[in-house]
Amino acid sequence: MKNSYRKYLITTKNDDYWGFYINNLGRNVIEKNSEYPSKDHPDQYNFTWKEGRILDEFHLVLITKGQGVFQSKATEKINVNDGDMFLLFPGMWHSYKPKKGTGWTERWVGFSGEIASKFLLNGFFNSENPIISKCNRPSVLNHFNTLFKLFDEEPYGYQRLASGICLQLMAELYNIKTGGSNAKHLSSIVSRAKQTMYKNINSTIDLVAMASQLGISYSKFRIDFKKQTGTSPLQYFLLLKIEKAKELLLQTDKSQKEIAFELGFESDYYFNRLFKRKTGLAPGKFKNKTT
Repeated sequence: MKNSYRKYLITTKNDDYWGFYINNLGRNVIEKNSEYPSKDHPDQYNFTWKEGRILDEFHLVLITKGQGVFQSKATEKINVNDGDMFLLFPGMWHSYKPKKGTGWTERWVGFSGEIASKFLLNGFFNSENPIISKCNRPSVLNHFNTLFKLFDEEPYGYQRLASGICLQLMAELYNIKTGGSNAKHLSSIVSRAKQTMYKNINSTIDLVAMASQLGISYSKFRIDFKKQTGTSPLQYFLLLKIEKAKELLLQTDKSQKEIAFELGFESDYYFNRLFKRKTGLAPGKFKNKTT
């Protein structure tokens, strides 16, 4: 790939209706002691370190070589290192630059849209902690390279295809942010726990004993499981049972009591109460409404 690549897109109402669209993207190698940023960007993207700028779109900026500094209205001055990614928020003053003695290699993508706003403003990412470390990995770089290739060739519907790739990139970054260097191990532990739950869906399960068999304390297992799934191990296991109960209600003639017994619930009353709490309907009403 060439040292420098950049593209600024003309967007349409169709892109806006889609809800997520890319405005610009690029890659640049800033040599040591070079002026930054170069003056050949469109006016709305130019800035100086001292004056900074405010964009009306989101930007992801990945540094894959070198060092620099970043600052924004929401942060103090922060050192940026090789492998760091920082997120720029619309309407938020910011500034950044490479250190004169090292320069840096940067990749970036700017995007907008209603989906982008909802996705990024719901707490998954925030302006007070804009930097995600250890992003200099093949999975992240491949997403950028796919975007560069797509916008080079501009096949039919490329903006919509690109929006999906950018969302995959955001998902990858969130996994890096929350899982850190332990992400692979965390994924393995939770995956094995889920498999055990699936196998024991018709019975009760000792989650403390299961955590011990996985080689982890229950308190850490519970924290890690919730970090990856958004819910506790017990609630996840109960939700699996409820989903299985829905299937049995719709596909068999078994009574509510028979299903409760088959799925290992302590009583028909407890099953009925839990089902209603999780779905908003009692089992009988759920079956009548959906058949």
